[in-house]
Amino acid sequence: MSNPGADSAMDGERKMPAFDGREEGSADQSEGKVGRPQEIVWRNVVLMALLHASAVYSLVLIPRSHIFTLIWAYLCFIVTALGVTAGAHRLWSHRSYKAKLPLRIFLAAANSMAFQNDIFEWCRDHRVHHKYSETDADPHNATRGFFFAHIGWLFVRKHRDVIEKGGKLDFSDLLEDSVVRFQRKYYKSSVVLMCFVVPTLVPWYFWGETLWNSYFLASILRYTISLNVSWLVNSAAHMYGTRPYDKTINPRQNAFVTVGAIGEGFHNYHHTFPFDYSASELGLKFNPTTWFIDFMYWLGLVTERKQAPKEMIQARKERTGDGSS
Repeated sequence: MSNPGADSAMDGERKMPAFDGREEGSADQSEGKVGRPQEIVWRNVVLMALLHASAVYSLVLIPRSHIFTLIWAYLCFIVTALGVTAGAHRLWSHRSYKAKLPLRIFLAAANSMAFQNDIFEWCRDHRVHHKYSETDADPHNATRGFFFAHIGWLFVRKHRDVIEKGGKLDFSDLLEDSVVRFQRKYYKSSVVLMCFVVPTLVPWYFWGETLWNSYFLASILRYTISLNVSWLVNSAAHMYGTRPYDKTINPRQNAFVTVGAIGEGFHNYHHTFPFDYSASELGLKFNPTTWFIDFMYWLGLVTERKQAPKEMIQARKERTGDGSS
C-alpha cells in the first residue's frame, strides 16, 4: 500500500479516477485568495457529462430489457448504497458501531461498487466536512449554493482550507483496519470488478440479457443514480427541510433524501448526534440502513452500536431545536 502521507489528496495531489464522484483534485496555491477563482478540473466536467448523457440514453433501453435486469439493477443500487451508508459513513467515518471481519469485507466490496473513492479518502473528506461544515474547509460547502454542494465541488480543485485544515486531523484509525488498507491498495481493480463487471455479467449469464442492456442499466444508470442520491445528502439535505434538533446549523431533516438515500436524510439529527449508529431517532421511521445494521447485530456481526439517549435528544430539541417536531 502506498504511503498515505505521500499520496493523500490533502497534500494537494490529484488522485481522482474516472467517474469516482468524490475526489475533485488538488488546490492551486493561489486558491482561496480574494479575486482568484478556483481552477476548473475539465477532465471531471467532461467525464461527468459523458456519464450523465449515457445514463439518459440508458432510459430508452428499459422497455426492451428483461424485468430481472431491472430488479438486479435495483439490488445493485441497494448494495451500492449500503457500501456508503452502513460502510464508509456510519462504520468507518463515525465509528458508530463495530463490525466483524466478514461484514467489513462485504461493506468494502459494496463500497467499491459505489465507486466514490476508496474508504480512506471517502472518510477523510467526510470527517473534514463534519469538522468544518459550511466553511471554506468543507469540501462541499452548501453555503456556496445547491449546484456546488451537489456536483460543482467535483468540478474545481479543492479550496486550500480543505487541504490545510483537513491535514491536521488524525485518520490513523482508518489505516489500522486491514480491510481498509486492502481495499485502498487494490481499489482500481475492485472498482472495475464490482462497479462494472459483476453488474454487467450477471444478467447476461443467468437470464440471457444482452451485454449492452446489462452494462447501461445495471452499471451506468445504477451508478449515476447512486451518485446523485449520495450528492443530495450534501445539497438538498443541507438546504431544505426542518431543524428540530439544532436550528443554528444548516443540515435539515429531508424526507425525500431519506427515501432515496435509504435513511440518510435525517441530517439535522445526524449533524447534532454524529456518533449515533442510526443517524436518526429510533422508532418506526424509514431507515433501511439502520435495519440492515440491526439485522447484522442479530446475526452477531455487529457489536457496540452507539445511540444518543432519549433524555439527551429531548434536552437538545428544547434548547436549540426549531420546534418543528
